[in-house]
Amino acid sequence: MGDRIVTTSKIEGDFENDYSLRPQSFNEYIGQKKVKEKLDIFVKAAKKRRENLDHVLLYGPPGLGKTTLANIIASEMGGNLKVTSGPAIERAGDLAAILTGLGNFDVLFIDEIHRLNRAVEEILYPAMEDYALDIVIGKGAAAKSIRLDLPKFTLIGATTRVGLLTSPLRDRFGVMCPMEFYEEDELAYIIIRSSQILNVEITEDAAGEIARRSRGTPRIANRILKRVRDYSIVKGDGTIDLATSKKALKLLDVDSQGLDSIDNKILSAIVDNFKGGPVGLETLAYFIGEELDTIEDVYEPYLLQKGFIVRTPRGRVATEKTFNHLKREIPKNYIENNQISIF
Repeated sequence: MGDRIVTTSKIEGDFENDYSLRPQSFNEYIGQKKVKEKLDIFVKAAKKRRENLDHVLLYGPPGLGKTTLANIIASEMGGNLKVTSGPAIERAGDLAAILTGLGNFDVLFIDEIHRLNRAVEEILYPAMEDYALDIVIGKGAAAKSIRLDLPKFTLIGATTRVGLLTSPLRDRFGVMCPMEFYEEDELAYIIIRSSQILNVEITEDAAGEIARRSRGTPRIANRILKRVRDYSIVKGDGTIDLATSKKALKLLDVDSQGLDSIDNKILSAIVDNFKGGPVGLETLAYFIGEELDTIEDVYEPYLLQKGFIVRTPRGRVATEKTFNHLKREIPKNYIENNQISIF
């Protein structure tokens, strides 16, 4: 899974030129128009009031720019950015050390905030609401509670699974921002901008081709751009044109729909071995040799979003789009047997 070029998770190659590719202001930030406009207004209003920005929750699929937005907010507010993640904060003392090290208008960015344990989360409640930290010193009858004042900071939480946040934590965020997948023209613009930073010459149609196969995700678009750049240097003159991009993408095993070999293996299993479905998730996982959770959390969401498969009470079913993509004939009585509307 770590070798997949279309995975939305961070992999080692993503850190190459990672910071330089990130926009440094709202004006440079491409896409997420509603989120960007809302945050820009709230930041400017907070600066005029000379107050810190309300706490912000960014939620949506990975790779859409949540960390980049946190960097921009910290820069616009004139504060420093402290980055951590839910799993990294194991004890309440770890969070207390981070909070007491912040300054006014600083931004604390917690990625995967839904994975905070309950003891740590409860420390956040007074910190977010009253900018105070309650600490218990000693044990038993000699225990004393001390309240420490905290600077006026902004917490930015990022999560891919907003439904796993507890209500008390979710309700303490003043600004809620859902992140959406990018349009192809937005991704093409991002690719052209990144190519300029990387000193790579690329044609508009090549940028469009890469954008089409990037699953609506800037992280994937930039990752593919770097690998196509490498291909163009070795196999061409260093310029990325449409023909070069198609050859590189074929080598990378990313098809016209942005699907890789594992995606197509899943679809082929449903169509060729189970006649389009329905097929249970456990059976499918066993058949293709992948973990059940990996299929459900990593591979399946994009296939569902793009309409290649649907979930039914009896299992996963391939749609007409899948049969057309794999160039297979739809079995007789397929629609009636599955009782679904396919497109």
